[in-house]
Amino acid sequence: MPLKLYNTLTRKKEIFKSIKPKQVGLYSCGPTVYWYQHIGNLRTYIFSDILKRVLEYNKFKVKHVMNITDVGHLTSDADHGEDKLEKAAIKEGKTAKDIANYYLKIFQQDLKKLNIIEPTIWSKATEHIQEQINLIKTLEKKGFTYKTSDGIYFDTSKFKDYPKLAKINIEGLQEGKRVAKSEKKNKTDFALWKFSEEKGKRQQEWDSPWGVGFPGWHIECSAMSSKYLGKQFDIHTGGIDHIPIHHTNEIAQSECAFEKKPWVKFWMHGNFLTLKDSKMSKSKGGILTISELEKKGFEPLVYRYFCLTTHYRKRLIFSIKNLESAKTSYLRLKNSIAETQEDKTLNKPYLKEFEEAINNDLDMPNALQVLWKLIRDKNAKGKIQTIKEIDKVLGLKLLEKDNFEIPKEIQKLVEERETARAEKDWAKSDELRNKINESGYQIDDTGDGTKIKKL
Repeated sequence: MPLKLYNTLTRKKEIFKSIKPKQVGLYSCGPTVYWYQHIGNLRTYIFSDILKRVLEYNKFKVKHVMNITDVGHLTSDADHGEDKLEKAAIKEGKTAKDIANYYLKIFQQDLKKLNIIEPTIWSKATEHIQEQINLIKTLEKKGFTYKTSDGIYFDTSKFKDYPKLAKINIEGLQEGKRVAKSEKKNKTDFALWKFSEEKGKRQQEWDSPWGVGFPGWHIECSAMSSKYLGKQFDIHTGGIDHIPIHHTNEIAQSECAFEKKPWVKFWMHGNFLTLKDSKMSKSKGGILTISELEKKGFEPLVYRYFCLTTHYRKRLIFSIKNLESAKTSYLRLKNSIAETQEDKTLNKPYLKEFEEAINNDLDMPNALQVLWKLIRDKNAKGKIQTIKEIDKVLGLKLLEKDNFEIPKEIQKLVEERETARAEKDWAKSDELRNKINESGYQIDDTGDGTKIKKL
C-alpha cells in the first residue's frame, strides 16, 4: 500500500516517491542550543522520529540530517536584536561554545529518554561557516544580494515564488509586525550575513569577503542540507511556526542558488503543543522540560505516548490531567502486553490495518486504536510478534519489562493492607486497596502472594 504524506507546499496528501529509489534525504530543523528544549519543542522531534520510523518500516534507507544552531540566532525572527547564545553566555558567565555544548548534551539526553532515533548527521552551524559564506557568494554572483550598513541581505523581490510555501500576502504585511524595514529594499528581505557592531566584542564572529561578522539564521540550513543531501532532496521537517519566515526564506535562497524547483519535494510541519489558548513558549513562561515531567512522576515515554494520541498536524492540548490520563493508558497497555502469552506467528490482518493507518499521513491515533483492538481481541493470534512489529514505529518499548522501585509510602500501605487481611478486616483492606490504586499502583492477590504493579 502506498505511503501518503501531507505536503505543506501543495496543501494536500500525496503519494510519497523518493528522488532515488528506496533512499530518502531527510532534513530536520534542530534546536538553538542556548537553553533547555521544552516539551512543546520536543513534540516536533517526536513527529520527525515517527516519520523516519514509518519510512524505514516501508523499507526506505533514511539519511537524516539535523542542524544545531549554535550561533547567529537573534532574539526574534527579525534581523535585529541580541544573539541568543551571546546573551546566554553573558548571563551565565560562560563562553558561547560552552553554553551550546552544555544545552546540546541535555537535548541529546532528552531525545534518548524519549526513544527518538538520533539523526545520521548532527550538523553544527559553527562548523560550517565556510559553506555558508560560499552559498552567500553564489547568491551575490547571481545578483540576489545587496549591502546595507549592518549586513548582506537577500532581495526577495527577485524571487517571484517567495510566497508559495506560506501563501503570504506580501502587500498586506505591516512593517514592524513581521520585520522592521530599516534600510531594506523590501519588507520581506532577510539577512544572509550580519556585520559585527564592534570587532572583538562578540565571542562568535568570522572574517568574510564583506567584513567581520556572523551568518544570518536562515542560511545555515540551506548550506548544511545541500552539503549532506545534495542540491535537491526529499523531505524537510519542522514546526509550523517555521513556515512563514524561516522555511520560506530557505526556499528563496536555495532555489535561487541551486536552480532546482522544488528544492525540497515534501515539506512537513508539526503543530503546536498548547496550554489552553496559547502555544507553549519560552517567552510566555509556564513551560516544562522532560526532566521536570520526570520529577512530577511521568516517565518520558508517557509523554511520547501522549503525543501519539493526537495527529501531528493538529494542536495538542497539554495539561497535567491530560498527561495523567495518558499515563494510565500507557501503563495499562504495558501491563496487558506483559500478561499476553508468547506466540511465534504474525497477525497479518491486524498488521495490515496498522500499516494502513501509519501510511495515511502518519495517523498515529488510529494506529494506537488498532493496537488496543489487537490486545483486547481474545481470539487474536500472534499478538506478541505483531506488537513487536508495531512498536518499530511507535517506539514505546512495549515489550520491555519495567523495573521500578515501590515508593516507601506505597509499601507502607501494602503492609497495612496485609495486616488488615490477616485480621479479616475486609473493609479496611478495601479502603487501603483504593488508596493504592489512586496512587497509580495495582494490587493483585495471587496464590504466590500479593503482587503490585504500576497502573
